[in-house]
Amino acid sequence: MKINRDDGHVELNNPPHFEYGEKVKSLKTIRNDGTFPGKEIGDILVKKGDIGYVTSIGTFLQQFYIYGIEFIEHGYRVGMKGRELESLDYDDSDEEVPQDEPAAALA
Repeated sequence: MKINRDDGHVELNNPPHFEYGEKVKSLKTIRNDGTFPGKEIGDILVKKGDIGYVTSIGTFLQQFYIYGIEFIEHGYRVGMKGRELESLDYDDSDEEVPQDEPAAALA
């Protein structure tokens, strides 16, 4: 089984995208990969759209941040990558001001 390293992108070169206590929404359905105790491999742990809160921030493969998300409705915590989450507390848009135009010209 090959581990997906996301083409060498290293998130750890930047600070975590989410903060402790931040309210987030799952962008994907997450199934047990065998690391969640008490559930069978393949069981659904989190459905797309489920709401949770960041309770821990760790790392995986010296490349990714893994966010411990407490899903109050389910009563358990699931580790998720940042690309599987969307903030409900902050705007996640990646809009940037073009370098050749002053910010005031965009208003």
